[in-house]
Amino acid sequence: MSEPSIQGRVLNPGQITADVQALDAPVSFWGGYDPLTGEIIDQRHPQAGSRVTGKILVVAGAIGSAGTPAGIAESIRTGVGPVGIVLAKPDVNISVGTFVAAHLYHIDVPVICLERPDYTKVFASKRITIDRSGVVTLLA
Repeated sequence: MSEPSIQGRVLNPGQITADVQALDAPVSFWGGYDPLTGEIIDQRHPQAGSRVTGKILVVAGAIGSAGTPAGIAESIRTGVGPVGIVLAKPDVNISVGTFVAAHLYHIDVPVICLERPDYTKVFASKRITIDRSGVVTLLA
């Protein structure tokens, strides 16, 4: 039996298979996240103390504005950031951060946007694959 697959909207291309880190609330990548360690440092966040390093981050969106791309790009550059991101709605700041990492540092971190029912399925998954065309395959 094959694993279920979902077509998403590609906001930044890439391909990866990794464990999921699902966040119960949006996070600020400028002030609520440490780009040098990959840790969520906002003590009010439900997953405070969690690290996104090497994970596919599943999060509805980000809090914040122009600082977000720098926080994401820096964490990708130093190897402590997420290796993929799945969103419930498009987020220009997350997309710009991964675009910068791809073009300046040659590190592809796919960003995929899913409709709410599909996002919920991915949110509940433990491990997924994202391919360059935006297909998300649920592995566990």
